[in-house]
Amino acid sequence: MSYFLQSIQPRRRFLQKVLLAAGGFLRWRDAAAADPAAYAVSPWQGAVPAFQALDTSGKTWRLADLKGRAVLINFWASWCEPCRAEMPTLQQIADLYGADKLLVLAVNFKEHPTRAIRFAASTGLTLPVLLDPQGQTARAWGVKVFPTTVLIDRQGRPRQRVQGEVDWTGVAATQMIETLL
Repeated sequence: MSYFLQSIQPRRRFLQKVLLAAGGFLRWRDAAAADPAAYAVSPWQGAVPAFQALDTSGKTWRLADLKGRAVLINFWASWCEPCRAEMPTLQQIADLYGADKLLVLAVNFKEHPTRAIRFAASTGLTLPVLLDPQGQTARAWGVKVFPTTVLIDRQGRPRQRVQGEVDWTGVAATQMIETLL
């Protein structure tokens, strides 16, 4: 065998392994995307941090002022594809239940207010968009994955944390919401 062929064989095996690994990753990614349960739900644990944030019109929102209705606090960013994908279903459930029964707050993570406003306008989002310009609110609520949604019952107690993209109009999400009401 020539030197040229000997030097190509190890590279060829290496490339084959890389391509096989990439194919496995792509199959996993596609399966995760197709799986409606590609999110993690965990019970809320620990103390309840203070929640106070300004929305894009300058209104202050406090969790203590929202008792009597269920609240979803959704932490998102416009650069986050799963955040953008789930936002229309958050809007749909907010419209379905009504703000007097279920309030959905969309907390924008560390983006300039004009970017959050532009995103809301371009998607027809009418949810209250709150601003977290330094990420302090997200940190206080233990957000490490985007999107993350905290489900809060009518008494103002956090019940669950949902990490990842959810179809909020689906059966599993409806069941989670109904336990809050």
